[in-house]
Amino acid sequence: MIPATFEHFIPKLVDFSITASESIVRIALIAIAAYVGLRFFTAALRRLEASLIKAGSATEVASGSTAKRVTTLTTMLHTIVFALVWTTVGIMSLAQFGLDITPILAGAGIVGLAVGFGAQNLVRDVLSGFFLILENQVRIGDVAIINGTGGLVEAITFRIIVLRDLAGVVHIFPHGAITTLANRTKVWSAFVIDVEVAYREDTDRVVEVMRHVADELRSDPVFHDKILEPMEIFGVDRFAESSVVIKARMKTRPIEQWNVEREYRRRLKKAFDAQGIEIPFPHLSLYTGTASMPFRVEVLEPATGG
Repeated sequence: MIPATFEHFIPKLVDFSITASESIVRIALIAIAAYVGLRFFTAALRRLEASLIKAGSATEVASGSTAKRVTTLTTMLHTIVFALVWTTVGIMSLAQFGLDITPILAGAGIVGLAVGFGAQNLVRDVLSGFFLILENQVRIGDVAIINGTGGLVEAITFRIIVLRDLAGVVHIFPHGAITTLANRTKVWSAFVIDVEVAYREDTDRVVEVMRHVADELRSDPVFHDKILEPMEIFGVDRFAESSVVIKARMKTRPIEQWNVEREYRRRLKKAFDAQGIEIPFPHLSLYTGTASMPFRVEVLEPATGG
């Protein structure tokens, strides 16, 4: 016989047991659904990653740069989605036990607002960095000019970009503080040269020598793979005070423009010397004129009266 004092407690215990079992089953179903959904999401993300790498590799110059960029983006997206899904699963699990999740959601909203107001610059930097990487504006190893400061890109994160200039000084820029960005080595590079010759020189002959030197440089095994196209000679660009300026350009592989330009200038100087083509330089001529004759000076004695 069950004591009378426990008769009214047994149905409640049974109901609680059934409710707890149902809650556990629901939580398990929610967790399984989340797990399956994330597995499908991961598989789809991997397919997307492979297709993006394949599409970008066809046009990339630096091998592996597309894979690094796409992997960085997909890893970040994977982490964000996983965090959101499992956070949602945790909140829904609490609701299955009859807990009121409204204060939790309200508190999370307040905390989110507080963090948002307190970390506005951080959020701005991260968002700007995300789009900078997504749009492939600059990569590690590029030479870029940021806010007027140039250097080699040594590191890129979702918050900062690091440059090292020619003197070895490291410059750090938060993405949100970048107002101007110029990439000097994206896909291909080039150097532009202004060749100054004397007014007495035949410009057609000078252009012929310039093109011949460029062709010889391009056929050199050391520089052949660094030069992408034959030199473009635009012609006479302007008349300077003591020279005629001929402008030209040569496309090279990224970061190779300076090496190719230095070698081209060295060879061009030797070719001009061999052909007798004058490269003018600033100079000043002084003209003294004809020496003047000395003045004749006479001393007059004062007149004396008698």
